[in-house]
Amino acid sequence: MDLFIKLALLVIFFGVMVAVGLYCRRHATDVNGFVLGGRSVGPWLTAFAYGTSYFSAVVFVGYAGQFGWKYGIAATWAGIGNALLGSLLAWAVLGRRTRVMTQHLDSATMPQFFERRFQSKALKLAASAIIFIFLIPYTASLYNGLSRLFGMAFNIDYSVCVIVMAVLTGIYVIAGGYMATAINDFIQGVIMIFGIIAVIAAVLKSQGGFLAALDALGQVSDPSVSATPGVFNSFFGPDPVNLLGVVILTSLGTWGLPQMVQKFYAIKSEQAITKGMIISTVFAMIVAGGCYFLGGFGRLFSDKIDIAANGFDSVIPTMLSGLPALLIAVVVILVLSASMSTLSSLVLASSSTLTLDFLKGTVVKDMDEKKQVRWMKGLIVVFIAISVVLAIIQYKSSVTFIAQLMGVSWGALAGAFLAPFLYGLYWKKTSRAGVWASFAFSTVVMLANIFWRASFPALLRSPINAGAFCMIAGLVIVPVVSMFTAKPDQKHLDQVFSCYDRPVTVTAKQSIGNQ
Repeated sequence: MDLFIKLALLVIFFGVMVAVGLYCRRHATDVNGFVLGGRSVGPWLTAFAYGTSYFSAVVFVGYAGQFGWKYGIAATWAGIGNALLGSLLAWAVLGRRTRVMTQHLDSATMPQFFERRFQSKALKLAASAIIFIFLIPYTASLYNGLSRLFGMAFNIDYSVCVIVMAVLTGIYVIAGGYMATAINDFIQGVIMIFGIIAVIAAVLKSQGGFLAALDALGQVSDPSVSATPGVFNSFFGPDPVNLLGVVILTSLGTWGLPQMVQKFYAIKSEQAITKGMIISTVFAMIVAGGCYFLGGFGRLFSDKIDIAANGFDSVIPTMLSGLPALLIAVVVILVLSASMSTLSSLVLASSSTLTLDFLKGTVVKDMDEKKQVRWMKGLIVVFIAISVVLAIIQYKSSVTFIAQLMGVSWGALAGAFLAPFLYGLYWKKTSRAGVWASFAFSTVVMLANIFWRASFPALLRSPINAGAFCMIAGLVIVPVVSMFTAKPDQKHLDQVFSCYDRPVTVTAKQSIGNQ
């Protein structure tokens, strides 16, 4: 009976996802519709698309377990940072300007933005290469959290689980493009919200309630981490410096990730930006805050967890293993939702970037609208297949190189793109050389972190801290290099930034004017 409940929920979940994809086929007939949903996506769909692309199984199983174990209840700061810095501030700073300038420049991808903003096809090709190199391993990492959960719930082979999830995700993305992804993200987001609330309540109840669990956590000691008693239920935990690195990377990183920023390209209106900002922030506070908060109680299950043998990915599955069958089924659907939503966003970003920014006009000279859509659909299949192969290889043979590359991908992408994109939207004096410097610095540093990690200063040996360092360094490198290199063409700048000066008519509800 328990197995029937789990399988029934899975069948319903997958059926709804595929049905949405088929329903949205009419929105995916041209490039604008397939990649951006016709730039007509409302606030709820955009906010949930942003949030569900942000939080995957990597966060729920990997990061929540790892950082909850290391920092205790203080790991919740990562979730709070994700909500305030990664969602609220990102929407406030980037949302409106991204929507206006990308439409003005007729750019559907981040590499296209760099080409048209800085008049450089080479920048577009370089950005495409960086995205291709680092998004594929990141895509493969999405499957990691599924192996233990499916093994716990169904005793199904990991390879079968990965292939089924990848195929079904591919079906609805290929059929319905961005609109299908956005609608499914909304459905998956609702599941994630209710799922994380139910799981937290059940786990705390199993430990005697919130206060009892918090008190028990205060009794836990680990001399290898800290000699201070009660450190795991303290405000900043045992290692606030490294915790800050986690907050910066996982929060500020969204500002430079192409699959995240691209959500702003598609939003419908000014009102949608304001509403979307609020919805996205609340979503992040519940889902990310809830994940890290749950992981913070991981050490209460230390008698059942062997970190040395099974790693941090075993923390959350062990915490959930004693839950009723229905709740375990909800957890599986929750993690599937988190993984499929992020997977769909990544493969759509990868395929559109490679088609529009690398193949079109460079490799394939004559590529009309229908051919571009066909190429993107074909590449979605290729990207999903590569990610599945990488995930299975890593799982079966424990290839650590792939795992390391997954760890640095977020830092490399955000470090390379954050500063050039932000300054490109706001500062006219941002130079082409400044953009190149940011691309080169972050890519080199993060690749070096894979191969020569031992040579790095102790604080930067962690890929998380190295990624946070690259993002902050980029905010300094771009303006400094721009001040000492060739200035952009003034006529081009005037044309680019004229989009912000275009007069629009609004109602009195939005502006009282000069009455």
